[in-house]
This record gives sequence, structure tokens and C-alpha cells, in this order.
Amino acid sequence: MKVRRSDRLIDMTRYLLERPHQLVSLTFFSERYESAKSSISEDLTILKRTFRTRGTGLLETVPGAAGGARFIPYITKNEASQFVDDMITALSEESRFLPGGYVYMSDLLGRPNVLRQVGRIVATQYLHETVDAVMTVATKGIPIAQGVAESLNVPFVIVRHDSQITEGSTVSVNYVSGSSQRIEKMALSTRSLKPGSRVLIVDDFMKGGGTIGGMQSLVKEFNSTVVGVAVFAEGAFEGTSKVPDYTSLLKIDATTDHVEVTPGNFADQIYTPDRMSELKK
Repeated sequence: MKVRRSDRLIDMTRYLLERPHQLVSLTFFSERYESAKSSISEDLTILKRTFRTRGTGLLETVPGAAGGARFIPYITKNEASQFVDDMITALSEESRFLPGGYVYMSDLLGRPNVLRQVGRIVATQYLHETVDAVMTVATKGIPIAQGVAESLNVPFVIVRHDSQITEGSTVSVNYVSGSSQRIEKMALSTRSLKPGSRVLIVDDFMKGGGTIGGMQSLVKEFNSTVVGVAVFAEGAFEGTSKVPDYTSLLKIDATTDHVEVTPGNFADQIYTPDRMSELKK
């Protein structure tokens, strides 16, 4: 049965939002709604304009017989900055102070709306990169990795400090913790990551960068490439970080009786829609 345009627009929007970065052919939509391709093209034009105006994302249209439409989610700089300001307010509460210059964040990183926004911000910063997988280390980085992977529509892999029998054969590396300077070990199942993958590393918190440096070494063991590093928050660190290039949403400088939370360097890499269109050409 032929579907009315208003109904098509609603269903097409849902379908595209649930499949970011996936090319959907005009033929698929035409058969799904029993409508002419010309009508589908007009529908996509409406969605493209609306997504752009509302800051929802970029609807990329690919011409040709094998073409179609691909939804690429992003977040505007204003929306990202507002979200970070909200996180600063929440994390500045005195009750969150922890010994050693840390701040309690687990409750925030358990909220779907927070993880959704974190995923959008990080995904926006890597729109110009091909990402095959998102990597994190167990356990607190897992929700963030899932949020980012969902926005990029790629798998996420979990590095563990202790290999488990259910993981099968693993590849392991030793690394030096950036803050404690202790030698630690981490491992990843050989089935988790294909050789030649382009990997985005994410984590909840970084101080000296030892853990992330370990993951970078692990990626090399799989003959793969690190395309970037992103963390929810970075802590103040006296010394040279093992990870010089990274993106952070927040910066936390905590002492025994005071904590200062400020924006990280994420704003330097948030693209405008016009700039993103250039990058996709």
C-alpha cells in the first residue's frame, strides 16, 4: 500500500537515525513505501534540510545506480559547549571529591542521555576519519565506548587487565602506569580486532596517559592504526604525558580540599556543517 509523505518522512527519519553511516539505497525506500524514486528524492531533500537546520546531522546523498542516502550524526559547537557546561556544574559538587585528585563520575557515565551526548561529540570530531573500531579498557570506559561506537556505527572492543578463558587466545602487552609508574599488563582477544583496522581509543579518565599508551601499543600488535584518542576527562598531571595528542571533554584539577573543572580541548575540533561538507567531498 502506498504510504503518505508525512508517514514516509517519520519512518525514514527513524530508519536513518538508527543506522548512522550506513548507505541506504533509493530503491530500498522506493520499494518500502511503494513510491517513485523522484518522490523519495524529494523526501530526502526535506530531511537533509531539517537535519542541518536542527543540528541533528548531515544527510549525505550519493548519486548513481548504487547511490542512496547516508545519515552522519554530529553535534553543533553550541550544543556541545552547553553539555560540557552542565557536566562542569555537576562535577564541581564538593561531595564528588575523592582522595588522590580524583572526582566521582560513575553516576553520570551511567546515564543514557549523557553517554548519547558524549558519543555525538566524539563522533563529530572524527567525521573526517575512517574508523573501523572503538577501543577501551575495562571497566569504566565501556559505556563511553558503546556511546561512541553507536554514533559511528562500528564495533567496540574491550581490553582487559586480566585475560579470561572465555576470550580464547589473546595478545598482551606490558605498560608503565603514567601516574603510579608501576608495570601493568593488558590483553585483548585475537578475535576482537582485525589486522589493518583503524582504531579510535576512548576512556573515561586520563592522567599520565599510561593506560592509553598501553592500548596504543596493543593496537600496533594487531598491525592496526590508532586514528585518535578521546577521553571524557583529563586530570592535572605534573610531568610529560605519554599521550601528547588527544581530545578531552573536561579538565579536572583536584587537590585535597578543592576541585576545578574546566572545558577540555574538544571545542578546537568541533566542525561546522559547512566545514563537514567540505571534509566529506
